[in-house]
Amino acid sequence: MEKTVLLADRVFSKQWFTSWALVLLGSLVLALGFVLFINPYNITPGGIYGIGIVLHHFFPDVQVGTFGLCMDIPLLLIAFRVFGAKFGAKTIVSALLTPLLMNFFVAMFGSDPATMLGGHIDLRNDLLLASLFGGLFVGTGLGIIFKNRATSGGTDIIAMLITRFLHQPLSRSMIITESLVVVAGLVVFGDWKLPLYSIIAIYVYVTVIDYIVEGGSNDKLLFIISEKPDRIREYIIGELDRGGTIIKTSGMYTMQQKEMLFVVVSRRQLALVQAYIRSVDPRVFMVVVNAHETLGDGFKSFNDKIINA
Repeated sequence: MEKTVLLADRVFSKQWFTSWALVLLGSLVLALGFVLFINPYNITPGGIYGIGIVLHHFFPDVQVGTFGLCMDIPLLLIAFRVFGAKFGAKTIVSALLTPLLMNFFVAMFGSDPATMLGGHIDLRNDLLLASLFGGLFVGTGLGIIFKNRATSGGTDIIAMLITRFLHQPLSRSMIITESLVVVAGLVVFGDWKLPLYSIIAIYVYVTVIDYIVEGGSNDKLLFIISEKPDRIREYIIGELDRGGTIIKTSGMYTMQQKEMLFVVVSRRQLALVQAYIRSVDPRVFMVVVNAHETLGDGFKSFNDKIINA
């Protein structure tokens, strides 16, 4: 009995509710992005909804969300057949809810930019702005969904099937599927500028997804090999109030033993470190790398990071 209560508490925890709420929020934002900024302008940024936009051109009485729903259901069934329990309840809910929300918003706002929300967001003369806002909304929605261990279904599943059966890297499979949709948009709509706006939207939403999923840290990783490591170490500890790690290394050519300093600093501190090192050891070897996210003492703690079940 006690084990059952503990299990129920774990399943229906605050974290569990938060995770599900965020998946629903992500689906809502994703649907709004397509209805307000993507679908009305025939921008086809890949995915099953990009395919739906193309099909909607031939069958205008059928909404883009309906096409998405009709494609999502068989893809989900295939995914369960091939991948099993890898596709969980959140993916099912997101994949089915998003197209339903799209149809709901179309019924509420309409699909003509001239009358949608009183014409206040009519961007027919500024497709660049439409693609930027569309990419922002789509990327935010997908990022929230991915962050909570779900997917939106659609061409994500197609790409995974290509990877599974054709033994292609997942990134290449994604490029193949999204590119085919963009090309289809070019062929159907006959406007060579639309694929350019589609590519802009894709770039924006991929960037936003990376920011949300990987973190928006401005921290920099420094790998420093210097003839004067002690002075640099004292500056980093004393002036910047930062720690670091000393790694024993040896030159590949000379095999000479050296010490490499591994340090994480903020973007502002990077300029200070570079200026000091330049004055101390102009012949220093230093590599600067962007850090997506830094967790640990002196930075964001693991307790502050929500890890969704």
